[in-house]
Amino acid sequence: MKRAAPRRTKIQRRKRAAARRKPAAPRKAAALGKAGAPRKAVARRKAAAPHRPNAPAAALIQVKRVYDAPAPNDGMRILIDRLWPRGLSKDKAKVDLWIKDMAPSHALRRWYGHTPERFEEFRRRYLAELKTLREPLDELRAGVRGRRVTLLTATRELDLSHAIVLREVLAGLK
Repeated sequence: MKRAAPRRTKIQRRKRAAARRKPAAPRKAAALGKAGAPRKAVARRKAAAPHRPNAPAAALIQVKRVYDAPAPNDGMRILIDRLWPRGLSKDKAKVDLWIKDMAPSHALRRWYGHTPERFEEFRRRYLAELKTLREPLDELRAGVRGRRVTLLTATRELDLSHAIVLREVLAGLK
């Protein structure tokens, strides 16, 4: 009796597919520098949104899930969770800044558990925690003032997350 070949893993299938692809096309002459040598890639910082002092701060700060694909109008992408999101690589996340200290404490996060009935009490306790972080909060507030910013979180229910509370604090609503 003939044995069936073992099934290939996902990684093995991807490697085989990449090996079968056509080789990359030769570089165009415009991409070459002097003497036909490739130009050095210039490290570009992500363009910050223009300073708009008259725009309301709440309109410039949006909240998204970190698992959602980055959009061109995201501006500066700031991850505000204490733990790195599961199953997401740093390259795919496209995070500009990761601020662990602005997330709720471990004890508060565990107590809350995203129970809708506890959200108001969670908000009160989280605001109290943020008051103890006055200096880093002021630095963050100054850094995002007048810029387009996206606060990223792994939470499924954005309306019941700490990201909404932090957005209100940064916008000066609370």
